Parts: sequence; structure tokens; C-alpha cells
Amino acid sequence: MSDHVYKAVELTGSSTENSDEAIRNAIAKAAKTLHKLRWFEVTDIRGHIEDGAIAHWQVSLKVGFSLDA
Repeated sequence: MSDHVYKAVELTGSSTENSDEAIRNAIAKAAKTLHKLRWFEVTDIRGHIEDGAIAHWQVSLKVGFSLDA
């Protein structure tokens, strides 16, 4: 089995739909410039309220990726 070394970056994704979409938006954007994405960990969920309803979701997460050999 090979040894693996990972680097983690912190991201915050957002969505007007839901928290799951905020996570997907963050990962999709990161995948455009980072490669070998391997895992994510949600660290915080928050949102913006307007007129008594959720208007916007923000999800902070750590995303890990493999370093090149």
C-alpha cells in the first residue's frame, strides 16, 4: 500500500437553495483549479434570514486532496 500525503484547504460555499447545494458549489469550484480531491469535512453552517425566511446558506468546509509524488 502506498503512503499518502494530503493537503487541506478551507472553503465556504453558498447557495440560495440549501446547505447541500452550498457544499456542492464549493467542491465544484475547487475542482476547477485543484486536482485529486479526496474528502471533505463540514466545519460550519450558517445562513442569512430575510423577511423571516432563509434567504441564503453558507457552509464552511475543509477539502483534502492528494499531493503529487
